[in-house]
Amino acid sequence: MSTPAPDVRSMFDLTGKVAIVTGASSGLGEGFARTLAGAGATVIAAARRLDRLEVLAKEVDGTAPGQGPIIPVRCDVTSEDDRTQLVEIAAAVTGHVDVLVNNAGMPGVPHAEQETVEGFTALLDLNLSAGFHLAAKVASVATKGVPVSIINISSVIGLVSTAPIGGASYAASKSGTIGLTRELAGQWGRRGIRVNAIVPGWFDTEMTDGLFTNEKSAGWVRRNTMLGRGGHEGEVDGALLFLASDASSYVTGHALVVDGGWLAR
Repeated sequence: MSTPAPDVRSMFDLTGKVAIVTGASSGLGEGFARTLAGAGATVIAAARRLDRLEVLAKEVDGTAPGQGPIIPVRCDVTSEDDRTQLVEIAAAVTGHVDVLVNNAGMPGVPHAEQETVEGFTALLDLNLSAGFHLAAKVASVATKGVPVSIINISSVIGLVSTAPIGGASYAASKSGTIGLTRELAGQWGRRGIRVNAIVPGWFDTEMTDGLFTNEKSAGWVRRNTMLGRGGHEGEVDGALLFLASDASSYVTGHALVVDGGWLAR
C-alpha cells in the first residue's frame, strides 16, 4: 500500500490567521506583509508612515485600505498606547493574534565613539524593548489551545562584528533580540507560543542605504558572502512563511540565518 503524499500546501496555508507585521511600510517588512497576505492571512500592517501602508494595502488587493487582506495601522511601537491599540485591532478580527513579526527598527551610527547616551537608549528602545513589550501583549491575549508564532527580526550584526558597518547600539539590540527570542521561547513554549528569530544578511533596503550603491562596500559584501552577492528582494520571505506557519510547528527558540553564507565563511 502506497503512502499518501503529504498535503504540502496546507502546511504553509495561513487562511483565517491574523498576523501583525511592524515596520511594514518599506523594505523587508513590506515584503513580509505581502507574503503573509498571499498565504491567506489577514495582515495588520503597522508603521509610522500610514500613507505608505495605505498604498501597500491597495496594491495587494486593489480595494480601499481596510477592506482587503492588509489592514494599515499607524503605530509607533515605542509608544505603549500605540502597542495596546495595535494588538486590540488585531485581536478584534478573530478574537486572537496568530502571528507577530517584530520587524520595526533603525540602524545605528557606524562608530562607537559617535554614540550618545540618548541615541543608544533610543535605538535599544525601538529595536529591542518595543518588540519585547509587543510580544508580551500578544501573549497576554493568546487563546488557550490556539498556537501563536512570534518572529523577531535580528541581523548578522547580532552574531558577528561587521565593523566598520553597523554600530554598537545596533549590534547590542540585534544580539539582544536573539537572546530574548530564546528566553521567551522557553517561558512560553508550554502555552503553545513559539518564538523564533530570523537573522538576515545584507539586503538592499532603507536600513542599508548606500551599501550597494558604493562599489567599495558592495564589493566587500560580494567577497565575503559565499553566494557572491547581497540578498535579493523576497529571499527572506520563505523563511518567514516557514516560521509563521504549521510547517515549523516543532520549531522554537531558533535563530534562522538567511545570509547567503556570510556567517559560514
